[in-house]
Amino acid sequence: MDRYLQIADRFRLDSRAIRAESHGGGHINDTFLVNTEKGEKYYILQRINTAVFKNAEALMENIILVTDFLREKIARDGGDPQRETMNVVLTKDGKTLYQDEEGCWRVYMFIDGTMTMQTCENAEQFYLSACAFGHFQKLLADFPADKLCESIPSFHNTKSRYLDFEAAVEKDVCGRAASVAEEIAFVRAHKEFAATLVDMQESGELPLRVTHNDTKLNNVLFDEKTGKPLAVVDLDTVMPGLSVNDFGDSIRFGATYAAEDEPDLSKVNFEIDLFDCYTKGFLGECGSLLTENEKKMLPVGAMMMTFECGMRFLTDHLNGDTYFKIHRENHNLDRCRTQFKLVKDMEAARELMDKVVEKYS
Repeated sequence: MDRYLQIADRFRLDSRAIRAESHGGGHINDTFLVNTEKGEKYYILQRINTAVFKNAEALMENIILVTDFLREKIARDGGDPQRETMNVVLTKDGKTLYQDEEGCWRVYMFIDGTMTMQTCENAEQFYLSACAFGHFQKLLADFPADKLCESIPSFHNTKSRYLDFEAAVEKDVCGRAASVAEEIAFVRAHKEFAATLVDMQESGELPLRVTHNDTKLNNVLFDEKTGKPLAVVDLDTVMPGLSVNDFGDSIRFGATYAAEDEPDLSKVNFEIDLFDCYTKGFLGECGSLLTENEKKMLPVGAMMMTFECGMRFLTDHLNGDTYFKIHRENHNLDRCRTQFKLVKDMEAARELMDKVVEKYS
């Protein structure tokens, strides 16, 4: 870890870095927890995956703009801006990134006394995460979205993702297409559905907002003492987007008690009670700023993000697992199958989902 200590010391830490250890379980970036000589503060050192985020400098500009804005709002509301949002630590020469032959590196202040959850353990936790993401949406409601770049162009453009999928099937670089014929057929049966939200945004029926675009439960930090949500983290994909997609990505990840990569599909079920409590928390925080179309399309956002994510996992499986980190054979295929099982469950529960949204609108 000596190399990582040398990199950390390029940043404005409170003293010399003396310890670095691998931290977290993210799919994309490499993350390390760094301690310093004084021992009073911890820092998060990350190597940005530039195969995914091709313009790291623009990404960091997004994060600086958003976190500066959030800190002002949090302070104005009487909160603690050092704990309730991410805080970037600059390099010793005042830059957001340090670049070397191994890639682009950044540092955040570590927010101590917090915990994250990989899966939803109970409805109350999911409700609180909904409040966190709804509050995040509310805090950024008057942030000018046109100031932000797309850190990943067409990230939630499901029409574009569908074309990527078809290209992967056609190339079949790993010879895997024949073994996933059922999954390929499922995606193709949803081709028209894939265009729904993109078409509505392009026609002006859904507004662009500043969105998180990766609203999984594990991107909320909870206070260890109170169990309450403290901060929304992992801001790499904060950019202009659709509120229904932010809502939907939470549902696809959290409205089930199964892990995202659960190989036993009998354990993967869409839980309407979890959908209910999340909708209550999300709309309770930001429902007043959403349009009627946005609220009406929340169930579609849930189905869309689940379908899109499953399609992306399948595309990566076909391409040889070049995007998402895998930890076992057919890992992305397992992830894909959980998502498609949830889509089927949601389609069957669509009428119930609509009624839940109406109840809290």
